Amino acid sequence: MERKNERSKGKKVQINGVGITNDTLTSRGGLSLFVRYLDMIGVMSSLNSLFGGIRKSRKSQRVEEIFKQVLCHFVDGTNRHLVHFDKLKEDAGYAGGIESRPEELVSSYSIKRFFNRFSWPRIWLFRRLLQGLFMWRLKLKKPDVIELNIDTMVMNNNEAEVRHGVEPTYKKEKGFQPLQMTWERFIVDAVFRGGSKHSNHGDTVEKMVRHIVKKIRTKYRSNIPIIIKMDSGFFDQKLFEVFEELHIGYVVSGKLYDDIKDYVTMVDVAEWKQYLNKKQVWDYIEFMDKRGSWKKARRAIYCRPWYEDSQMLMDFARPDTILYTNLGRGETIDELLTNAGRHDLIVAEKVIECAHGRGRDELVHRAFKDFGHEELPFKRFAPNATYYYTMVLAFFLFESFKEDVCSTVIPITAYATTARRTLIDIAAKIVKKAGKIILKVNSATWNSLKFNVLWEKCKTPPLFVWA
Repeated sequence: MERKNERSKGKKVQINGVGITNDTLTSRGGLSLFVRYLDMIGVMSSLNSLFGGIRKSRKSQRVEEIFKQVLCHFVDGTNRHLVHFDKLKEDAGYAGGIESRPEELVSSYSIKRFFNRFSWPRIWLFRRLLQGLFMWRLKLKKPDVIELNIDTMVMNNNEAEVRHGVEPTYKKEKGFQPLQMTWERFIVDAVFRGGSKHSNHGDTVEKMVRHIVKKIRTKYRSNIPIIIKMDSGFFDQKLFEVFEELHIGYVVSGKLYDDIKDYVTMVDVAEWKQYLNKKQVWDYIEFMDKRGSWKKARRAIYCRPWYEDSQMLMDFARPDTILYTNLGRGETIDELLTNAGRHDLIVAEKVIECAHGRGRDELVHRAFKDFGHEELPFKRFAPNATYYYTMVLAFFLFESFKEDVCSTVIPITAYATTARRTLIDIAAKIVKKAGKIILKVNSATWNSLKFNVLWEKCKTPPLFVWA
């Protein structure tokens, strides 16, 4: 009798059939938070101001509406192919979740035509917008010192069909290699380039630095100390002279030439100092170094690690490095750091620590690839550049969204995959009641995410003021 009752209890939850509901449902309820955030910070009006001229007819879809759907496509991350827009176009629940009418959803053909309309003068406007957003975040955080990292990022398009600009990269794979400037978790400026363009190709880095320094000192603070961090691919006297002319600091990895190796082998053991970083120990020495074509000597710090993952390294296995910097040389940057209360940054240990921070800076590239994708959809270079810059813009806004709205639910350092599973991929029902549209989630989602709190934060975010 008892076994019979157990069987009957199990049958009560068994699904006996399937059917169709006319309710408006969405599996991406969290996109509503992101869309409301975009609307309230005011960035959509800036997109319309910069790119509204692309719309040639009133019959075509509004530019800000297309951008909203493309940004949501990146944040959603379900499918990287443009044909996914055709599937979304049939989903009334998705339309309701991103606050669009079903007839406003665009097809893949419309998206392709949209990206193909951009000419290079318009494409460069994305950089202006990114820099404006950077000024917005600076004014919110108010840092005393700005540390910027410059590096290239390889986008592997080796398996894609023929693409204009897809060329062999230093990673021995074909793709694009954009130059990117990062600050904390954000990509604040970028130059989209072909894969064969090396780190310090042409005068791109110089122009990028000059422009961003002028923007910071004009729009944020004129006396703010700025430090640029780069790897050995940017080891160039011409760049050092530009940084010194601009009165900014730099910490750049150098190249281990034979004469430098010979010199350090002759240095007395007593002159070596140690730098401790958690479980790792570094020996280092300081000296002034002048390469053959240089006009003056510069401060160099030669480092060699003693430990790697709690294991002491043998002499032949030590990855020695050398750093070049103008910090601590009595230049204007030292005075700016002193006035900002950060005179400690000129000490050798802090310079080494600053260089090691590049590892964290490079995590921005990893987070960006986790958010977006490396293979670009078009065959021509210009539409691929537009697509890339739109992806960078979406990444910047998504990182801002996590910080301004979601920091109580997920860590702001969480990768996009984690954020999507937690915040975006939630079931919701959209209902109309008393002339209002209401987004409903189940009680478990409501309580675990404090959904009402997130909604209120989306309605009152820090306003983006064009700089």
